[in-house]
Amino acid sequence: MYRVMQTKQIDLVIFDCDGVLIDSEIISSKILISQLSAAGVSVDFDYFQRWFLGRSFPKVAESVRQTFDVILPADFETSYRRRLLKAFGTELKATDGVAEILGNLSRPTCVATSSTPERVRKSLELTGLAHYFGRDVFTASEVENGKPAPDLFFHTADKMNVDPEKCLVIEDSLPGMEAGVAAGMLVWRFTGASHLQGLAQKDHDMFPDVPVFDNWSKFFEMAPALKQQKHSIGDISVR
Repeated sequence: MYRVMQTKQIDLVIFDCDGVLIDSEIISSKILISQLSAAGVSVDFDYFQRWFLGRSFPKVAESVRQTFDVILPADFETSYRRRLLKAFGTELKATDGVAEILGNLSRPTCVATSSTPERVRKSLELTGLAHYFGRDVFTASEVENGKPAPDLFFHTADKMNVDPEKCLVIEDSLPGMEAGVAAGMLVWRFTGASHLQGLAQKDHDMFPDVPVFDNWSKFFEMAPALKQQKHSIGDISVR
């Protein structure tokens, strides 16, 4: 049973994209691990989760350079993104149940992601989620420091004209949670995407005050105040 959380003062729900709205991280990890191997860098999925998940590509490349003393080929990022978008075209899906949540929220929503503008645009289009957000999609390319710095969340709140403390952030990654907490926002962790199945408890222990849920069906159990209420007038149901 999930606890009912205090969300009446929330004016904006901010969704991360990869691993929250879309089940993409398994696809991303396979392609990145394969391409790194070809460049002489050997990492496994656990390493990907710990050091790459939730970070922008420049931060991943810098991490590889510092840890493995390897400078990736000049065309590495372009090749990786091309292969990834091709795979997305046939494999990418929205996380189960998220569309129902988006369609029934009583608060404005937006996206704040470490993905590039092209990648997030394509991802939302392919999964049929783009119309829920319109232009309210913000990426790490718009700020100086990506997650785990709070810059992107501050930028997002400013653009949406909402105080940071009245924002609810839904994240899956440790850098994303760190960024949301640093921005003074309410943060929840979604662990229902395929890349977080069997997640180690030690990850939860790093953010003990962050509620965790693994199924979108639990969202409105935790936040009933954020659900649109339907009112019947005669035989007509309106919101």
